[in-house]
Amino acid sequence: MLHGPSGTNRGPSTDFPGEKTARVAGARAAHTAWAILRRVSRYVLAASVLAADLARLGQSVSEAQEAGVEWLHLDIMDGQFVPNISFGPAVVAAVRSQTALPLDVHLMVQHPGALLERFAAAGADGITVHAEVDHHLHRLLQQVREKGVKVGLAVNPLTPLAYLEAALPYLDLALIMSVNPGFGGQEFIAGSLGRIEALRRMRDRANPNCLIEVDGGITAANVQQVVDAGADVVVAGTAVFGGMGTVTENVAALRGAVASGV
Repeated sequence: MLHGPSGTNRGPSTDFPGEKTARVAGARAAHTAWAILRRVSRYVLAASVLAADLARLGQSVSEAQEAGVEWLHLDIMDGQFVPNISFGPAVVAAVRSQTALPLDVHLMVQHPGALLERFAAAGADGITVHAEVDHHLHRLLQQVREKGVKVGLAVNPLTPLAYLEAALPYLDLALIMSVNPGFGGQEFIAGSLGRIEALRRMRDRANPNCLIEVDGGITAANVQQVVDAGADVVVAGTAVFGGMGTVTENVAALRGAVASGV
């Protein structure tokens, strides 16, 4: 069983249909701990499942894992906080049954507190909530921590970074959205680079172990700039699962762009 930062386990079982099967399949016992220290490869590549072919989800997950992605990122959308609906705990459980990779669950929902238990039970290793959805963020972040998962906080493109700065002591991950959330395939907002740099300075002062994640519009053409600005974790959807190349070719292009300094 995966343990949280305090060493406590997830507590009593609260399995929902389809989730118990995923949990007892052995993936939880086998998978590695969520990375907190910097990676030798300069950044963690998190493949966004939203861009995968859901008709062949298991194969898409396997292809991403074999190509060398380190995390899988799952965007949960409710049609309220963002103008789109994606998937729920059952899909997270299905992904967990197919892989030992850390599952990075991003709740783009209006009422995340009501869903935390279900996504933790489904196999999430980390749960990220949005600063814009709750007037009592400290309590919400505590609730995430109590589920035995890593704690993330996200901000939209024009949300002040002050929210992240104040929350840094409580976070394992700080997420900067570099597009407006809700749909994949959008263009990277150039002003995000300055926000990443500013957050890196805040993070280095307040909580050096907190990872900076960037989500939205990542391509082989801009990933170098994003990593140089301070990103530890880069979320890529279309750049991994889309385009003319295979998943292996796409991941190699993302890796090569940083390695070569393109």
